Amino acid sequence: MLPIHDMTEQELAGIRGVLFDIDDTFTLGGRVTPEAFSALWKLHDRGFVLVPITGRPAGWCDHIARMWPVDGVVGENGAFYYWYCEEERRLRRRYVFSPEQAREKKQALERIREEVIERVPGAGIASDQPFRLFDLAVDFAEDVPPLGREEIEEICGVFAAHRATCKVSSIHVNGWFGNYDKLLMTRLFLTERLGLAWEEARDRFIFIGDSPNDEPMFAAFPLSVGVANIARFIPAMKHPPAFIAENEGGTGFAEVAHILLGRDGSGDDGQKAG
Repeated sequence: MLPIHDMTEQELAGIRGVLFDIDDTFTLGGRVTPEAFSALWKLHDRGFVLVPITGRPAGWCDHIARMWPVDGVVGENGAFYYWYCEEERRLRRRYVFSPEQAREKKQALERIREEVIERVPGAGIASDQPFRLFDLAVDFAEDVPPLGREEIEEICGVFAAHRATCKVSSIHVNGWFGNYDKLLMTRLFLTERLGLAWEEARDRFIFIGDSPNDEPMFAAFPLSVGVANIARFIPAMKHPPAFIAENEGGTGFAEVAHILLGRDGSGDDGQKAG
């Protein structure tokens, strides 16, 4: 990984949009900071396309798509994207498969939930679980005392035994049934919503993240950045980001934003990508 300040003027000048994780990438200590949110608005005002790519639930993403200065949001680790249609004045939704199909998997996820709680003392079910449509989120660091690597691997083992996909974030293990991830739905958003060919899109967007569930995005985007707190996960990652920020969480996000705003040579016209 190279320091973010080593990104070249040529690389920066081609960036038209910012894709970013939320927890411990846009937040710091579990909160959205004024510094990060102000940087988001400045990027919006400059004309960058902005899309959070998060493991957070549908209920949260409904709010984010409506209320934040973003062009859409990918949620539940790629189960859907939402965007607010200004012309129609309503929220629009695009699912990888229907919520009705997801409900068919509910009993299987419930069995996983029971087994995790029984086998991994100290693990909890994420407090945002009631707002989820597609996955089960097991809390190991948000509202419970942090668990160690062995306990996290045990949680992942339970999902694997039930042939469910799972991803580890900085606070949760998220598991679901279905062959999708953050990258799949991000590609759909960029091609369907923005009309960009994938080879063009991957070179015009920067991705910012912090944990192993961001690996597909780090691998796909040449201009990928980890905020400083990603360092603790690097030994276990096959696909680290290309660059790393000096600061952690939302402070690192703001650092990247300020570089884009200060050295971008093409955002002054206020035009979105596509």
